[in-house]
Amino acid sequence: MKSHSILVAMKPDVNPLPKMISMPVGVVVRRSPGVTRWAKWAWRVVGVLPGAAPAQWRELRRSEETVEYHAATVSLELHRADAEAYRVSLAMTPPSVFVVLRQDADGPHELAVHAVTASAYEAQDYNDSGEEIVEPVAMPDGLVAWVKDFTDAHFKDEPFVKRKRDKKRIDLREDGVGDARIRQAADVYRPPGSAKPKKGMMN
Repeated sequence: MKSHSILVAMKPDVNPLPKMISMPVGVVVRRSPGVTRWAKWAWRVVGVLPGAAPAQWRELRRSEETVEYHAATVSLELHRADAEAYRVSLAMTPPSVFVVLRQDADGPHELAVHAVTASAYEAQDYNDSGEEIVEPVAMPDGLVAWVKDFTDAHFKDEPFVKRKRDKKRIDLREDGVGDARIRQAADVYRPPGSAKPKKGMMN
């Protein structure tokens, strides 16, 4: 029993940091008059509010027909497995999170906030689906620090290993393969000495 305890104690330390953390983030959406006769309003995500309280299309400011709303507050989650994707987002100019909007015919406005992600890869997946509107939004400084601290703690740069090509000899010849004395394709691997002689050749 003592030896088992010693083995357990000698195991390498695991990363004590959490695999996932989250923060409530408010989404600010601006509604302005549309530029075409087919669209009455134009919508654009103009900011995020880290640590915001819950909200549902709360008006923040108005200038004539242009209105900015605190449209919603959703959870921004960071996962250890996505650390590489967060590095991509942090390397953008400026560092950005991505707000995902969906059409909402039953809501108070045309759109609804579906998600906020700091993963550039996840944002691309949403964009490729064609069912959502994905908009990059600059991270405030405090959010940049929060995402960067988590990313730096979990990202592991995998060293590049050049793959070696298999060396296969092409000068080898299998016994009997391609030998003209073997008439049947089914006997291609039969040694030449086992071929039956033709009639008339017995004498």
